[in-house]
Amino acid sequence: MTVRERAQGYKDYAIAIRREFHMNPEPSMKEYRTSDRIMEELIAAGIECRKVAGTGVIGIIKGNGEGKTIALRADIDALDLQETNEVAYKSKNAGFMHGCGHDGHAAGLLTAAKILKEMSDTFKGQVKLIFQPGEETAKGAKKLIEEGELKDVDGIFGIHLWNDAPVGKISIEAGPRMASAGIFKIYVTGKGGHGSMPHQGVDAVVVGSAIVTNLQSLVSREISPLDPAVLSIGIFNAGTRFNVLAGEAYLEGTTRCFSMEVNDAFEGMMRRVIDNTAATYRATAVLDYEQLVVPTINTPEMSAIGEKAVEALMGREALVTYEKTTGGEDFSYYLKEVPGAFAFVGTKNADKIPNFPHHHPKFDIDEDALEVAAGLYAQYAITYLNE
Repeated sequence: MTVRERAQGYKDYAIAIRREFHMNPEPSMKEYRTSDRIMEELIAAGIECRKVAGTGVIGIIKGNGEGKTIALRADIDALDLQETNEVAYKSKNAGFMHGCGHDGHAAGLLTAAKILKEMSDTFKGQVKLIFQPGEETAKGAKKLIEEGELKDVDGIFGIHLWNDAPVGKISIEAGPRMASAGIFKIYVTGKGGHGSMPHQGVDAVVVGSAIVTNLQSLVSREISPLDPAVLSIGIFNAGTRFNVLAGEAYLEGTTRCFSMEVNDAFEGMMRRVIDNTAATYRATAVLDYEQLVVPTINTPEMSAIGEKAVEALMGREALVTYEKTTGGEDFSYYLKEVPGAFAFVGTKNADKIPNFPHHHPKFDIDEDALEVAAGLYAQYAITYLNE
């Protein structure tokens, strides 16, 4: 039997386990029930497994002889989101929902694990299954790397079920696929006073406004127009009364980019503009910058293997080119350590279910995509190890 035939045979299993995960969503780094169930399923399939990073799970499938190690990663955490779908598998945990497809990722990798276990005599080396906690908080991948789980890995592959792509279509091209995500806070300190006598104080509203305006010049005048980048302020709080000069201001925002060079320079450029702008107005400002994730950039040779895997699984017509997205992924940290590829697996089917974006309280997927996801995980591993 081929990988695709086995994936089709396990379709009902994949749907059932995905719905179980969907009904029982858990927050980042607290996926206790989810990881226990994953362990139970792997043990039942005769697959060696263990807990890592608190609520993560590692499974090992050995092939027929010595060879390389390919890691397959699925994230397992849910969102702080109240589901509004009225479906039989609706979330039973108030305030939490699998609104980004991680339930399908876990189900797809568990199904692939069954396929790979049955086909272990067809490849050499080993497959390392990574069921990762805490993607939504960007803590899980870092924790696994800190614990040394990539030290024995030669390459890594991951997927994201994607509601902007049709079911049955897969994007796995080389280069940037998802953006970095930085979050920042700016604390401006001026000097309060009476609104009618601004010369006696240092107006934090004016200082903060100047900082907002000047920061935009980084994207428009310092970063190459060939390197897409975003710097957005989402929060600006200052003042207490119409005729009171604000002595303090608080700003919060995000940065996004697809280049490691831009990513590594962003904080320094911002700090320079913020410090100098504040000084111009006789104020001070403190920048607190946190790097959530770096850009997700597919290694060309690993993307090429992915294209071969898609072709073997579903034919060349299943491959599509999908524009990179400014959403972020902590899979990016794995790609800093080892060669790898990250694929978008289409889940959109407006004729079957209403199509809502990721992180929407009515997000759902066409479950036909689960056998595609499972097949792609398994086929990628086999293609890589036999390459």
